[in-house]
Amino acid sequence: MIDSLAARGVLAVTVLALLLPVLTSAQDVVNSPYVASGATGSVHIYPTPAYSQQIEAQRGPVVAPGPALSYNCGPLMTGNNFYAIFWIPSKLQNGNPTSLTAKYQSVAKQFLADYPFHGISNNSTQYYSQPVATPCVGTKTYWKGPGGLLASYVDTHPYPSSGCSDKYTPGNCITDAQLQTEIQAVMTLNRWTGGFNKIFIVFTSIGEGSCFDSTSTSCAYTQYCAYHGYFGNASNPTIYANMPYASPTYCYSAGSGQHDPSGDTSSDANVNVTSHEITEANTDPELNAWYDTANGLEIGDLCAWQFGTADWDGGLANQMWNGHFYDLQLEYDNHTSTCVKHGP
Repeated sequence: MIDSLAARGVLAVTVLALLLPVLTSAQDVVNSPYVASGATGSVHIYPTPAYSQQIEAQRGPVVAPGPALSYNCGPLMTGNNFYAIFWIPSKLQNGNPTSLTAKYQSVAKQFLADYPFHGISNNSTQYYSQPVATPCVGTKTYWKGPGGLLASYVDTHPYPSSGCSDKYTPGNCITDAQLQTEIQAVMTLNRWTGGFNKIFIVFTSIGEGSCFDSTSTSCAYTQYCAYHGYFGNASNPTIYANMPYASPTYCYSAGSGQHDPSGDTSSDANVNVTSHEITEANTDPELNAWYDTANGLEIGDLCAWQFGTADWDGGLANQMWNGHFYDLQLEYDNHTSTCVKHGP
């Protein structure tokens, strides 16, 4: 148990400093707009609808005679035990009050509980790993996703001093290093451990910005709505996702056919973005497994902001899991070279 905020911070920083040197390289894609890299390793971003359009206009369509995703010898996740961290202090760094609604949190938790063994999740069962990473030999092990929402934690400790500059949230911004410190502190406090069958998902509050590092070249709402990555030893990683508040202004795409079956647009925007990050982390947790080697796209990027037909809940949802409705972006099916909403 951590008895004070100061002790909590010192311990987290110390542990993080010990972990950083063992980070391994990620996707070997030169200047991919989907990857941000720096002192804390590499992360894979989910571009905003606006930035996705910009990337696609510059890149052009992904043309592949067959499957677009290639296996690059890295590991897959072995389960979906979700740890939700809601980081909700009373104030932002600039002193303004902040919050995250009870509905936003409850919809997120319900989604995490429902995710395993349903439509989008089932699509990932076609992807595999091999025990000897170089040169990709051995028996193929196909992805399976047992698990669910294992634990959730609301952290009311203050945000650290703003470490970056997000133009949409002036004065309020956390870096990836600060996020990793938070994750490690909460893990230590709750005696949680890492591993390939777990993902730690951090939801931050309204008005709190995010940039990958202090250079502020890759930031929330300008470049991304969320990202996933890992830290620690590659053989026993802490896999995580950064989930800034899913502002409908920047991270919702009604023009692409996205709906809000929960009745709260920000909550539905959030679970869509969360679905994207989980699915990509499942198939590419260390950014060296399944991706398009020409551009660095992962399973979700190939279908970003595409929702297909909403055939549930009176035309508001494309998924119905355990009696709950969600409208989630499609994911890439390597068998059919198409974007789908259900597994093979």
